[in-house]
Amino acid sequence: MKYANPIVKGFYPDPSACEAEGKYYLACSSFQYFPGVPLFESEDLVNWKQIGHVLTRHTQVKLEKVPSSGGVFAPTLRYDRGRFYMTTNNNTTQENFYVYTDDIYGEWSDPITVEMDGIDPSLYFEDGRAYYMTNGTDDQGHGGIVQCEIDIATGKKLSASQLIWAGSGGRYLESPHLYKIGGWYYVMAAEGGTEYGHMVTYARSKSIWGPYEGYPVNPVLTNRNKAPYLIQGIGHGDLVCNSNGNWHILCLGFRQIHIWQPYHHLGREVFLMPVTFGENGWFTAGKDGTAEWEYEMPGEGVQQERRLFTFENTDWNKEWVYLRHPYRENYELGEGRLALKGTEVTLEEQDSPTFLGIRQTDFDMKLSVQVELDDREDVTEIGKRSGEAGVTMYMSESEHYDLAVRRGAEGYEAVLKLNIGGIKHVQNAVKLSGGRVRLLVRSDSLQYRFYVVEDGEEKLLGSAQTKYLSSEVAGGFTGVVMGLYAIGGVRAEFADLEISYCV
Repeated sequence: MKYANPIVKGFYPDPSACEAEGKYYLACSSFQYFPGVPLFESEDLVNWKQIGHVLTRHTQVKLEKVPSSGGVFAPTLRYDRGRFYMTTNNNTTQENFYVYTDDIYGEWSDPITVEMDGIDPSLYFEDGRAYYMTNGTDDQGHGGIVQCEIDIATGKKLSASQLIWAGSGGRYLESPHLYKIGGWYYVMAAEGGTEYGHMVTYARSKSIWGPYEGYPVNPVLTNRNKAPYLIQGIGHGDLVCNSNGNWHILCLGFRQIHIWQPYHHLGREVFLMPVTFGENGWFTAGKDGTAEWEYEMPGEGVQQERRLFTFENTDWNKEWVYLRHPYRENYELGEGRLALKGTEVTLEEQDSPTFLGIRQTDFDMKLSVQVELDDREDVTEIGKRSGEAGVTMYMSESEHYDLAVRRGAEGYEAVLKLNIGGIKHVQNAVKLSGGRVRLLVRSDSLQYRFYVVEDGEEKLLGSAQTKYLSSEVAGGFTGVVMGLYAIGGVRAEFADLEISYCV
């Protein structure tokens, strides 16, 4: 089977995977979005179907007032003796915790905290024992990949935290995972930062506590010097073996918008790389240690690609997310429709505006949705608008493009607002004959174009460059989420949504 990267597109960073009873399961970071930690299932490591989220209750994760790219970092997903475990770090509250479930399709437990510092926690199970590691400091204050044994029932430490590997010398050591393969313990990590210098490195030992010897030609996988090339940021990987006994690395990477424009706004995505073990026990990955667009995998099958998203063929509890914990009374989730009630919380605040979003997964995109403002909306002061509702291309509080319908003292209008670096600019506004219109967004890798459609006529309100919604401009670790939103004293109904991709 030939497959194409990325295998999971859009803002799904920091992948971690495990095998259980003949199927594979994948978890990714979610940061300030809720529900937290999207969860996928696959039968072949290539085609992934989202089956839900891990963190679905307020009691499981603290997201109140967290900034963009705060919150839930780098999960690790593991399976041991019939039970799934997901461990992660809330980088805003600096808590390392894990949850568990015996039913991958059901609810997960409340969190169990581990009193260990650092980020990107990972679990390893062997002979009834559980080991916990982070990129942090050991009990003597030494920094690097540190490990301890824990009581998996309580999270209590059963041993001191011990430094087992300090990395190969790259900056921002992170993403540690431990495996035992062929008599060797392998610790795999990421270095270089989750940007253009990102890389996968590893070391091995005959003892779980080390000493660990670094792979002589680290990094084992990186695109840091592969230029000009659109795939960049390769790193933060997890090893997994398929049913044919072949090993792979699931890792993150991103697609920059143009060969000569080093920006990415779709977020960090999931890539799949083949791994080959040599007779000496060292392994290699990718093509000469780099990531390519396509690979062959033994076995028959076809890579499926989804190109149309609607209210009817998506699930409110799977593909859709809120900004932080939502105020549920402001949402009516129906069959083929959505009603939103705005509040005074805006998209510029570290709070929970009335917002329901779905990730953008490719450059060439068309989003179309009907929006109708409720005629019961009150304009309490002449000349002031009580609110708006529409579509936002959302990267962070400071970087987002909003196409909306609003009503003031002089009637309805459609407006395009560009928010870049905290600078708020009204690009255009056009009068409407009523409060029911279709909003339309088209994009390619370099720009978004925004339209309002009334009585079958498309009116272009303006365009904006994608690079200003990129991580290189906005900072952080997320990607563009296409949100339907309402703010102020307005109630709006959304219907007939279509998001289509041409790739």
